[in-house]
Amino acid sequence: MTTPLARKRPVTVRMFAQRFSSTPRGARLARRLALHQLHQWGVPYDSELSETAGLIAAELAANAVTHGRVPGRDCELGLLYAPGLHLRIDVSDTRGECRPAPAASPGPLDEGGRGLLLVGALATRWEVLDRVPVGKTVRAELDL
Repeated sequence: MTTPLARKRPVTVRMFAQRFSSTPRGARLARRLALHQLHQWGVPYDSELSETAGLIAAELAANAVTHGRVPGRDCELGLLYAPGLHLRIDVSDTRGECRPAPAASPGPLDEGGRGLLLVGALATRWEVLDRVPVGKTVRAELDL
């Protein structure tokens, strides 16, 4: 018996991974690399998917270098793109004891606390996973 998914043309899953320094410059680079890689895969700059993915990658990378930084250790950006199905954005750091959770509701004058609220609003789903051998991965997925 064939499933409806099996009757469609095969899906080519594209993957990308790159380490970046645990610095603000590294976080900016992670966002730019995500946008560039999506463009290489046929997702044009300034498209809705590109803009959304860029914002999510920027927020996750900024959190990784701000809250997950361990001196001398890098962070990592991972993308998994299945055209027509989903895009997964992973940002990993080496600090495992600091588990992110969205703030209930930051005050109007608070300088932070909105990043994961944005990720939660833009992504179809997101979660925090343990990273082997050390650290954590924050994963956000967009259904296409």
